Amino acid sequence: MELLKDDIKKIGFEKDSIFIITKDGVKKSMPLRWFPVLAKADKTELDNYTLSAYGIHWEALNEDLSFSGFFTYDKDKIEEEKSEIQKLLGQLPFLNLEEVSRIAGINPVLIRHYACGVKTPSKKRTKEIKKVLHHLGERLIAID
Repeated sequence: MELLKDDIKKIGFEKDSIFIITKDGVKKSMPLRWFPVLAKADKTELDNYTLSAYGIHWEALNEDLSFSGFFTYDKDKIEEEKSEIQKLLGQLPFLNLEEVSRIAGINPVLIRHYACGVKTPSKKRTKEIKKVLHHLGERLIAID
């Protein structure tokens, strides 16, 4: 379902999620934890967005969400189909995904897509990410 700016009536936040309401009254939401930049933002930062033709943009946060993305979310299906990396990163919400991506040499947007299940990493990429997580664990263990 492709939605455009003119199809959206309202955008808002409640608890730990962002929602949209379409002009025909359909409400869809997504958890903010899927978007670490948004999850860490305060209310003023979250409310400082603009709408593009296809989505929501936070200039100060360098973050974008598409309107259509709200309709591809299927909680039951997503839980069943989580990749190994998505499960691992979900257990470590305190990780700075931008830093993990830098260490792994992976585009930060791509690792966020892996974390929220928009994309699934290849076996090779899964090994690379796990290697970075193991390296971080070793560094933590080495602390005196």
